[in-house]
Amino acid sequence: MEVSTELILQSLWETLYMVSISLVCGSLIGIPLGVLLVVTRKGHILENQFIFSILNPIVNILRSIPFIILLIAIIPFTRLLVGTSIGTTAAIVPLVLHIGPYMSSLVENSLLEVDKGIIESAKSMGATPLQIIYHFLFPEAFGSIVLSITTVTIGLVGATAMAGAVGGGGVGDLAITYGYQRFSTITIVVTVVILVVLVQLIQMLGHFFERKLRRA
Repeated sequence: MEVSTELILQSLWETLYMVSISLVCGSLIGIPLGVLLVVTRKGHILENQFIFSILNPIVNILRSIPFIILLIAIIPFTRLLVGTSIGTTAAIVPLVLHIGPYMSSLVENSLLEVDKGIIESAKSMGATPLQIIYHFLFPEAFGSIVLSITTVTIGLVGATAMAGAVGGGGVGDLAITYGYQRFSTITIVVTVVILVVLVQLIQMLGHFFERKLRRA
């Protein structure tokens, strides 16, 4: 059974909707969390072993849960938040919980790459911790953070495809419903091409902005 162009475009729109909203919400969680994991570690500008010892295991545990398991495990929580566990909006809840800790780890790694000498120089100039974060850490790590966001976005595309397995909508749902269950080879091919093109575009944009930032 072949699918219409309208249905393909609708599925693509649902995927873009899930990726964009999840990326924004995941960034609002992951970036501050990544900063906290860096600045509260031993020897850093806001050293706090209590906070670090709580956040670090939580992030590691959430990162270790496969998305498809997380998707099913938090169905009651998803229903509580959005009133349903099926559809694109419902899929955003597990996507955010999946991608937030992942982004925090990537941001943490990017910030840890900043030369400690820069931080020491900022301290010697009397910069406050917030000034060090915004005027020294972030500008130095921004190119790397852009690549981290690119990696997260590509991961989200793959996760939205998995969300289709439980009625999450999007290209993944199209592939399962019409391609796998109705034995439509052309649908499988079309969805694979869409996902490959989408990932390549995200990769190209990420590298473009990263190069721009490093040259600035």
